[in-house]
This record gives sequence, structure tokens and C-alpha cells, in this order.
Amino acid sequence: METNEPKRMHHIDVLPGEVGRYVILPGDPFRTDLIASFFEDAKLIAHKREHKTWVGTLNGVKVAVTSTGMGCPSAAIAVEELIKAGADTFIRLGTAGRVNEASKSTELDGVICNAAVRDEGTTLHYVPIEYPAVANRHIVDALVKAAQTKGKNYLEGIAQTKDSYYGQHEPQNMPVEHRLKERWQAWERSNVICSEMETSAIFVISSIRGARAASIMSFKNMEETTQIVCDALKMIIEQDQKEVK
Repeated sequence: METNEPKRMHHIDVLPGEVGRYVILPGDPFRTDLIASFFEDAKLIAHKREHKTWVGTLNGVKVAVTSTGMGCPSAAIAVEELIKAGADTFIRLGTAGRVNEASKSTELDGVICNAAVRDEGTTLHYVPIEYPAVANRHIVDALVKAAQTKGKNYLEGIAQTKDSYYGQHEPQNMPVEHRLKERWQAWERSNVICSEMETSAIFVISSIRGARAASIMSFKNMEETTQIVCDALKMIIEQDQKEVK
């Protein structure tokens, strides 16, 4: 029997309007618990498959954290359904491998990604490869300012988003070993700062759907990086409120 009640999103299992505008996106569902501890009035609202969602508030405004799972296919599903539920601002929070020489400095606390190499297959189902995977400059700026305020050292630059973890870490075991090593050298020489598995999909889908996104990777302390993300979100919320007035 048909009803007029709103339907839950098929994969992330949240209702329209349940998460608000602002969502933090870790890959790991277990990491959502840590991130939610930084919210006021945090409440677990859904956990289906790899997607675990908490809601709470920052500065009295509803925010959420939803895990994407590993890789672009599941990250794309999460972002699409979060947008349908009413979200429009995303910050990916995770960990990554270092690529260029600058990223290998022991002084770095992490990196802030302003763009991503689309070295994955998911976004080809959205738009030709020539379309750039870029962050929203206002969200990036808030992350940079929040990190600077904490006295932390985050390098800003381009991520490589890949499909195969072991393609990077065990290329010698792959039939396409030569191609993998050649491309990795290209990313090193192109000053790519980190390698991870979700950012390009989040950026591309956000751009296409008119949403905002950025990405920050922790090299040392996830709790400190989470605080930086929450501080950045508070700045963004405050700016959004000013623009409405």
C-alpha cells in the first residue's frame, strides 16, 4: 500500500532532512564514533552495510557524519543519497599514503586536498575524464585556517584517487606491473601529495550536483584532525548564516 511518508535512502538508510546540510565523510564506519564524540547531542541514526551515520550539532546547527566505506563506488552512493537527503557540504576525513617528496616530511600533520587525480573508474560513469575533480575553495580555505589556528602543519595540494590498494603497494605482483610503476612515478614527478581511494568521486559528484566538498588526510593524530574539521565546519556554518542575513 502506497503512503505519503518519506522513504529512507536505499543504502545509507536515512530519511530526507535527517542529516542536515553539513556532513563529514570518513571511510571507516568505526571512525564515525570518534568523530561524533566532537558533536553536541550526538545520536546514532543509521547503520546499514558500510554506511554508519550519526547526527548532532555544532554551534547549534545540525551536522552529521556518514562513513563511505572503501573506494569510489560506495563513496559515490553515500554522497548521492546524502544529497537527496538534503546535504550540500562535505568534508572527507581520512588517512592516505604519501607521494611526492614534500609529503614525506616528518613535520607534516597531514594534507588538505584541493583537487584529485581521477585514477579510478567510478566517475567515468558520470562525466568524461577531462572533467576536473576539484574541491570547493571556501571549504579548503576553512580547513587551512582551522589548521593554522591550531598551529598544525598541513600541506595543501592534489591527491591521487585509486581503485586498487594492492596495485600501489604490491605492483610487482600485478600483470600490469610496468604500467603501475610508470604511473606512480608520474604522480611523484607531478607533485601529487597523497594517495587514497575516495576523494575524486566526492569532488566530481559534488561539483555536478551543485554541492561543496573538500578533503583532509591525517598523517599523525586523527583526533586532532577531527577537531580541525569541526572547527572548519563552525567557520563555514557562521559564514553561511551571515550570507543568509
